[in-house]
Amino acid sequence: MTVVTVGVHIVDVLARPVESIPAGQDTHLLEQIRITAAGAAAGTAVALAKIGVPVASMGAVGDDELGDFLLMIMARHGVDVSGVVRRPGEQTAASILPIRPDGGRPSFHVPGANLGLATADLDADRLTGAKVVHLGGMDVTWGLHDPAFFALLDKAREGGTTVTLDLLSNMPDLMPGVRAFLPHVDYLLPNEEQALMLSGAPTPEEAAAALLAEGPKGVIVTLGAVGSLVATAAGVTRVPALDVPVVDTTGCGDAYCAGFAAGLLRGRDVLGAARLGTAVAARVAGGLGSDAGLDGSVPGDSVPGDPGPDA
Repeated sequence: MTVVTVGVHIVDVLARPVESIPAGQDTHLLEQIRITAAGAAAGTAVALAKIGVPVASMGAVGDDELGDFLLMIMARHGVDVSGVVRRPGEQTAASILPIRPDGGRPSFHVPGANLGLATADLDADRLTGAKVVHLGGMDVTWGLHDPAFFALLDKAREGGTTVTLDLLSNMPDLMPGVRAFLPHVDYLLPNEEQALMLSGAPTPEEAAAALLAEGPKGVIVTLGAVGSLVATAAGVTRVPALDVPVVDTTGCGDAYCAGFAAGLLRGRDVLGAARLGTAVAARVAGGLGSDAGLDGSVPGDSVPGDPGPDA
């Protein structure tokens, strides 16, 4: 496989627009309800598949109906899910997201089987044979905070694999464990809040510089509606967001990671890959759910709205 995603797999149930939770047993009528494959590994894998990148995903789900659905929908979109293990007696991770009219997304979440994913669950040969390995949600996959997993990442990188890392939560207590991954990855892609918590720095620029000093070749901080910030040894550059109507921000970070990985695979430099990530995230923001707006594979080196590798 060109890309292997490793980490968090979640079923999302989304509803919009939700202005308030009904009192008692009242009912509010909505415009749309969807159920999707999501999470920092599964959501990124689906986005990659939908823009035409061959991808396999590795993670853990329960041996339940939610797990059945998650694997079915990922496979339907073209993701190889043979590396996702089933956990008897455990629940598949799931979230309920009442999406506000402005696209905001409070959530109710069950972590489920993600917490028990371990190095022994992974196909080492497939991982070391990938062109890109994307680690999604290492802050909550505690079983991968493991020297054996770090050694596996180092072996993959020595063989030419690029390793990218994204996080899932904004929980301060989970951030210290993430730092152990930084010497073993090429690109870190946190959001602004995560970057500030990880580094202790007061600004995204200072956070990116501090995290860059801990091992990655690049730190890409997503800044929501403002865009993103790309830090490498060559300096720090801001990449503006595209001006699009926002329906739901769920999965925009995962989509950005998918576009970034696709850009690297297509020969772009880091800034060019970040621009492609920006374009893929913009498409997802225009619909409900982490795979919205990515309908079918995308030929060539762009998606609609992408300003191109040299813009």
